[in-house]
Amino acid sequence: MEYLHEPVLLAEVLKYIRSTRGSTIVDCTLGGAGHAEAILDLITPEGFLLGIDVDDVALDAARIKLARFSQQNYSLVKGNFKDLDRILTKAGLYAVDGILFDLGVSSIHFDRAERGFSFRFDAPLDMRMDQSQDLTAAQVVNTYSKDELARIIKDYGEERWASRIASLIVKSRQVHPIRTTFELVDIIKKAIPAPARRRGGHPARQTFQAIRIEVNKEIEILDKSFRDAVKWLRPGGRIVIISYHSLEDRVAKTVLKDLSGGCVCPPGLPVCRCGRKAQLKIVTRKVVRPSPNEIAQNPRAESARLRAAERL
Repeated sequence: MEYLHEPVLLAEVLKYIRSTRGSTIVDCTLGGAGHAEAILDLITPEGFLLGIDVDDVALDAARIKLARFSQQNYSLVKGNFKDLDRILTKAGLYAVDGILFDLGVSSIHFDRAERGFSFRFDAPLDMRMDQSQDLTAAQVVNTYSKDELARIIKDYGEERWASRIASLIVKSRQVHPIRTTFELVDIIKKAIPAPARRRGGHPARQTFQAIRIEVNKEIEILDKSFRDAVKWLRPGGRIVIISYHSLEDRVAKTVLKDLSGGCVCPPGLPVCRCGRKAQLKIVTRKVVRPSPNEIAQNPRAESARLRAAERL
């Protein structure tokens, strides 16, 4: 299957990352290289882009898409942005002009049945973005305790029926291991009352989202990764974050707000004693959302939220 992935909020990314000829940019979530290709068009021939992704399929697709550029202008690395310090040091970079995070999963993950991300296809429970890692969705479903499952489904999936779903998962796996996506879908449907199943979207959507986030540790790595990224920005350099989930956006908002704050001394002190200075200036006064036209062309963009800040 061809790696088709429409870059979300592309015009907005190019506006806020403010890349020009000669810029050095890091794309922490390369995917199909839609953003990377457009950025390279702006920064070449003198600029340089480092693309990072944990997925070999994405990296292979990106190499094809970016083949028209000189290899002096870009480098692609398999890795997780939680290891940004190590990756950028190994790449020989010292400071960069822009860093992009496009969080969540690519359309290709949902469309490739064998990856086990989607409740639409019957496939082994996998959900790993990095297929070399050990933890899979099957292990989460079959080994986590009832309380752990309920917490994950509630926190990451914002699922009202999390406790009922977790209880039925544990009960079902005592009969035999839960191995496929459709087996899990059937359990989820049985756990949710019929009137609730008829409202909203697919009844398994939120639980699948929660398990995917847990398998890939998508939320817990964000805070440190964003803070690490800011350290690599030159003065005037920008960090751009696109999120698709309220928890992701909350972390992005919190970190950018924290790093844009200055003195935290108690009011009334004649002089500052903490010595804390703002590292960032937030450049998106409010969260940036896709236009109705973009959503019409790419419905998966609907939940996207963009925030950006500039290094002082």
